[in-house]
Amino acid sequence: MNTRIAVLIFCAAGAWAGTPEMPRYRWENFTTENGLPDNHVFQVKVDGARVWAATENGLALYQNGRWKVYGTQDGLAHRAVLFVDADPRTGDVWAATMGGLSRFSAGRFDNYTQLNSGLPNDVVYGVAVQGDAVWVATAAGGGRLDVKTGQWRHFNERNTPMYEIWTYAVAAGAEKVYYAVWGGGVLEYDVKTGRWKDYNDPDGETEIVLLKDQGLIHEITTSVSWAEKDHVLWVATYFGASRYDGRYWKNFLEKDSGLPSNFLNQVKAVDGTRAWFATDKGLAYYDGTNWAVYRPALDSHAPEMMVRDAQGAVTRVPVDTAPAHHYILGLDFQGDDLWVATAHGLSHGIRIKPKEAGNK
Repeated sequence: MNTRIAVLIFCAAGAWAGTPEMPRYRWENFTTENGLPDNHVFQVKVDGARVWAATENGLALYQNGRWKVYGTQDGLAHRAVLFVDADPRTGDVWAATMGGLSRFSAGRFDNYTQLNSGLPNDVVYGVAVQGDAVWVATAAGGGRLDVKTGQWRHFNERNTPMYEIWTYAVAAGAEKVYYAVWGGGVLEYDVKTGRWKDYNDPDGETEIVLLKDQGLIHEITTSVSWAEKDHVLWVATYFGASRYDGRYWKNFLEKDSGLPSNFLNQVKAVDGTRAWFATDKGLAYYDGTNWAVYRPALDSHAPEMMVRDAQGAVTRVPVDTAPAHHYILGLDFQGDDLWVATAHGLSHGIRIKPKEAGNK
């Protein structure tokens, strides 16, 4: 019998008490039946007590236990909202849509498109607020809007090392800005020097990893997350994940880590050591040593939590609830809680204290 399978069977039989202590959650799920405008949720953004859900049929706000939905009839640029960010200073909300960039401020929408502004392309995949600058990732390169002046700058193959212009995500910090470039790796912008740098897979675009930790795991990047305090970059791709501390790369694959799949939609850093991964086969958490996976089981759909320790031993931990679906598209933090966007609903993971978990 395969050693890994044997370990899994043994642990499932009841030897889970000695496993690493990993965060546990009680999951509360939202669908169209209890307020969402659509079950396909692309991304979620926590803004204090407000939670914004980017869905295939509008922008949804959860506040004070109730949902409010904004659509094109309210001024939203397009019904399909792919990403949301919020300005912590002003409370303004920026929505990346399939038909332009929308700004929600003082109860009204203002839209930026190719026709009425300098937006690089109306298909906007990502948006990130950085002070008075709003960065966007579009199907025709990156862009930066100066909110004070209203002026745009475009970033593409003509003024950056970008050789593919399909930018899929953007993360902006005080020191660095990172783009996930579909088929073009990662692009880094140094705020202080104004210089660009690119990171690529040393194996090229091959799906076979020849050089394990020599660089970015793959060129098809889907998400970037910058842990600014620790100066660590996390990258999600369709073929695994990468961590870069400015000197060394560390790559993660399903076959040698706790990732339930190499197909990643988003990565969200806690810090330079810990991160969460949105995959097509569940939500994964890495604490720097151990892994945990949260999902409805792929076969029975029963709530499932699995823990993998540093030696590769996998344990099934008894749980009563799970995220709404195993196909995870995005997540955000609300204190110790999680909000998770899935292909069939939005999930609120309410953190269970260790004492509560022990009483289950």
